[in-house]
Amino acid sequence: MEPEPAMTSQAQRGEAFAALHRTPGLFVLPNPWDAGSAKMLAHLGFSALATTSAGLAFALGRRDAEGNVSRDEALANARDIVEATPLPVVADLENGYGDRPEDCAATIRAAAAVGLVGGSIEDASGRADEPIYSLELSVERIRAAVEAARGLGFPFTLAARAENFLHGRPDLDDTLRRLVAYAEAGADVLYAPGLTTREQISEVVHAVAPRPVNVLVGSPNLRLGLEELAELGVKRVSVGSNLARVAYGAFFQAARALSQGDLAAMGQAMPFDRINDLFR
Repeated sequence: MEPEPAMTSQAQRGEAFAALHRTPGLFVLPNPWDAGSAKMLAHLGFSALATTSAGLAFALGRRDAEGNVSRDEALANARDIVEATPLPVVADLENGYGDRPEDCAATIRAAAAVGLVGGSIEDASGRADEPIYSLELSVERIRAAVEAARGLGFPFTLAARAENFLHGRPDLDDTLRRLVAYAEAGADVLYAPGLTTREQISEVVHAVAPRPVNVLVGSPNLRLGLEELAELGVKRVSVGSNLARVAYGAFFQAARALSQGDLAAMGQAMPFDRINDLFR
């Protein structure tokens, strides 16, 4: 893949990102967790980047999905990633950092203020006793986010996430009902992380057509490759925290060996000059 040409304004980045959803085929939206990983991904020729809430939480030494990272921290990380490359960047905005529709709208405006050109809002509450918002409230939250996005003056691509499958609720009917409602509320992209079968993904794609669908890849439970996903009509795939966990996994394995007096894993490190030159 050839690197994308430089895009100098937020409006240009926003239009470039929106256009990726209108072109034939599937595109990969990888998830860096800091400026260095963003620069590596840009070097490899990806067309756009997306933040990862879990990747950031792990980098901060915190557990994910428990409200341990504030909106200000997440957007500061997003700003670092935006400024690292000329590529369009969108963000994992979790549940909008609040229960109310107004919280979602405020988060969209704050996301735009740090240079982001899109983001996702999920229907997970972050509470163990009631992990998923009611459908009525969830739709109101997406509608408020859409209204805020449309008022920005440049293309801001909003993805709406139905989180049932990540919270012990593998209810495809309810997930489809939610995604269709979010599409009708104006979401640009629909996303149900945790889908694992061809049948589930196909039903989601057909339920919200012609709106594009994002699928989370990298889980060993999802055995479909990119070509198969494209054949099902998936428009984009993201990897969530997978790249961050690959990096942390290699680090942990090498550090554990080191703690046991074994230096062999150090020989697998990326050469100093190679990584240094990427950050020119």
